[in-house]
Amino acid sequence: MFFPFHDDNPTRRPPVVTVALVAVNVLGFLWVGTLPLERRQTLYLEHGFIPARIHQLTNPKPLIIKDQVRVLHPLLGPVAQERAVAALPPDRRQILGSLFTSMFLHGGWMHLIGNMWFLWLFGNNVEDRLGGAVYLLFYLAGGLLAAACHWATDPNSLTPVIGASGAVAAILGAYAVTWPWARVHTVVILIVFITIVDVPALVVLGVWFLTQVLAARQEMLVGMNGGVALWAHIGGFVAGAVFMPIVAGLLGAAPVPRPTKRIDDDGALGV
Repeated sequence: MFFPFHDDNPTRRPPVVTVALVAVNVLGFLWVGTLPLERRQTLYLEHGFIPARIHQLTNPKPLIIKDQVRVLHPLLGPVAQERAVAALPPDRRQILGSLFTSMFLHGGWMHLIGNMWFLWLFGNNVEDRLGGAVYLLFYLAGGLLAAACHWATDPNSLTPVIGASGAVAAILGAYAVTWPWARVHTVVILIVFITIVDVPALVVLGVWFLTQVLAARQEMLVGMNGGVALWAHIGGFVAGAVFMPIVAGLLGAAPVPRPTKRIDDDGALGV
C-alpha cells in the first residue's frame, strides 16, 4: 500500500479552480449527508450516472430499477424476491445532466477524501499549466470520457456511478505525461513496515494505473463487479494522458524540461 502526500513541483499561480472543485465536492457531500436515507438513495438514482439510461435517449420509456429483498415464505422459508424501487423517466435533461452531477456526488468519507486528496496533490500543477478556465473544461471533459468508457464496457448496468474518480483520473494522466520525473514523497506500508520514499511521479501514478487495469481484468475473469467503476478510472487516465500534450500545445505552453541531476545537502545524488 502506498500514499503520496507531497510533490516537489512548484507552481506559479494559486490553484483557485482546484480549491473550488474540492470545496464544491465537500460541501455537496455534507449537504447530501443531511438528507434522509430514502431521499439520498433517490438522489443517487436520479443524478448518478446509470449506463442503461442512455438507451432512454432513443427509447423513451421509464427505466425500472429493481432490488432484491429477502421475504419469509410460509413453506420455503426465507427466499429472495425482486421489488421495484424506482421508475426513472426518460427525462433527457436529467439523463445528460447526470453525466455532470455524478462527478460531484460521493458515497462515503473515504471515497471523498481519496478523490479530493489526489486532485489537490496533482491538480494544482495541471491548472497552473493550462490556466483556470481550460483546466476546468479539461477536468469536466475527462469525467465525461471516463463515463463514456464505463458505459462502453457495461451499457446495460442499472447501478448508479457517483464520484469524481474519472475526472481526477484524467488529471493524474495529464500529470504523469507532463511531469513524469517530478519527485513525489510517498508513504509505503508493507504489513508492519512503514517508510517514506521519494519516487518519480510516473512510478506512483503508473502503479496506480496498473492496479486499476489488473483489478478490471480480474473482474472480467470472474464475471463479478466489485462496486468500483474501474473502467472509468482507466478511461479517464488514458484520456488525460492523450489530450494533455495536445491541449498544452494548442495553448502554446512551453516544453517542460526534464530535471537535471543535483547534489543534495547530505551529499546524495538526487534527480
